[in-house]
Amino acid sequence: EPDVTIVSGLKDMVVYEGDDVTFRCQVSHENARDVEWKLQDVALQNNEMNEISVEKGKIHTLTLRKVTEQDIGTIAFRVGPHTSTA
Repeated sequence: EPDVTIVSGLKDMVVYEGDDVTFRCQVSHENARDVEWKLQDVALQNNEMNEISVEKGKIHTLTLRKVTEQDIGTIAFRVGPHTSTA
C-alpha cells in the first residue's frame, strides 16, 4: 500500500458555545486506512455529537455538534505515522 501523507492539515478554529464546528484534513490517497480523530487525546467515534466522514475520497472531516466548554482543547487527525493538530 502507498504511504498516505497529509496534504492539507487542520486549521485552528474559534467557536461559540452551542455552535457546530468542522475540521478538515486532506490526505494524499483515497481509501486511507489507519485514520483516527482525537479530542484532547481521547479517540472520537462517529455518533450524534461527532460526525466523521470522508469527502471526495481524500478529505477527512470531523464535525463537532453543539460544542460546550468541555470541547475546548486540541483536535488531532492521524493517518499512519502522520499527525495534524489544531
